[in-house]
Amino acid sequence: MQLNVLLFASYAEVIGAHAVAVSVPDTATVGDVVAAVRALVPDSELPPALVAVNQVYAQPSQLVCEGDEVAIIPPVAGG
Repeated sequence: MQLNVLLFASYAEVIGAHAVAVSVPDTATVGDVVAAVRALVPDSELPPALVAVNQVYAQPSQLVCEGDEVAIIPPVAGG
């Protein structure tokens, strides 16, 4: 299945976009989606991140479905 993934902070900076489309198996989990996004920039050291599915934080083992809104939200610093 094809999923559109929203990217924030360092993920958006490293990948150079605020959203990407990734292909994952029909039985994909949140962890699979994050792995697919990280595979777009294999030599980069992207930080661990929170993931939201349909605007609710999700665990890596949660299944995703076609049409889900997935957002990767890494830690940010500010002051």
